[in-house]
Amino acid sequence: MTLHGASMATRGSAPADHAARPVLLLTFDVPLAPEAAVHAVDAAVESGQPLLVVNVVELRLRPMTGSWGQEVVVADDVEESLRAPAELARSLAVGVERIRLVSPRPLAALLELVAERSPGLLVFGPVHTRIGTRRSARLERKVRAAVPCFVWSATEAESV
Repeated sequence: MTLHGASMATRGSAPADHAARPVLLLTFDVPLAPEAAVHAVDAAVESGQPLLVVNVVELRLRPMTGSWGQEVVVADDVEESLRAPAELARSLAVGVERIRLVSPRPLAALLELVAERSPGLLVFGPVHTRIGTRRSARLERKVRAAVPCFVWSATEAESV
């Protein structure tokens, strides 16, 4: 598991409180659904907890060399969708940490991060049309089954 930027807390944010149950805003290398970003920021502001903006990126084996490709390029639209809620939360005096989680086993790496950080709420936020509706539903089911916290997803908002 490789964490990129995990040790880099946003400037001006308070030191990590061990009793904190942060709000974890999650995507899988696709843009965040706007309603998920809004929900995560609202929850962090209302609860007074930090916001973790997490982008999980699958690191695939390079077929011709048999090596792990180390270059991780995040698309501009993904980067913007991650930056906007972080900046909004920061402007509302919420501690923010952006994490790029790069792993050949993304779900296992995510579960390790969840165990380490103990979020109170996980906001499952990928735009399901970009990740694929079936893949999004499968990932959401796996995340819900494995994490010991509340899970909110943008698909819940659509079905209400």
